[in-house]
Amino acid sequence: MSAEPEGPVVPEARESAPDSGAAGVPRPPAAQIEEERGGAGVADSFQRLWTPHRMAYIKGENRAPGEDDGCPFCEIPKMSDEDGLVVARGSAVFAVLNLYPYNSGHLMVVPYRHVADYTELDEDEYGELAVLTRRAITALRRASGAQGFNVGMNLGTVAGAGIAAHLHQHVVPRWGGDTNFMPVIGRTRVLPQLLRDTRQLIADAWPSDD
Repeated sequence: MSAEPEGPVVPEARESAPDSGAAGVPRPPAAQIEEERGGAGVADSFQRLWTPHRMAYIKGENRAPGEDDGCPFCEIPKMSDEDGLVVARGSAVFAVLNLYPYNSGHLMVVPYRHVADYTELDEDEYGELAVLTRRAITALRRASGAQGFNVGMNLGTVAGAGIAAHLHQHVVPRWGGDTNFMPVIGRTRVLPQLLRDTRQLIADAWPSDD
């Protein structure tokens, strides 16, 4: 890191109350503690929501150890459908709900084999990935009346893949008005149904063939 600053930077006094952030909005206690400890930086109009509990997820705590360094996509097929949130199983590929969904019903189509890149799929995996993606869209339309979908994959960490070592295709159902104040301003996603209930609903609507 660079050399330490000559002295602590003390935020300038503001006309609003000391426990207020931008536009006089009250700041959470954690934000007040962090901002009042002093240090280098320039104040701006953004508020910070400090979430140290998320560090457990970042560090991978509570993940079951296993082959491929505990890759969740390698562990999930060993679980029951209910425990692993598996919606459907094929011979080379399976469909599973996302544990951190963008929308209710957000699922992923994943090859059983631990493979990172789309070009590394064999013919069976390539074909069944397309078939299960099509069936996922059909099931979500039946189960929830989805009006549209975001379908695709992020290949590589720089492209935004959360688990880059194991390829997975996202299928995200969309509805008019599903992007509103909560995710855009509040940075909070409101999900009206528990994951296990959602899994069962989609599994029941899953087509047996095309």
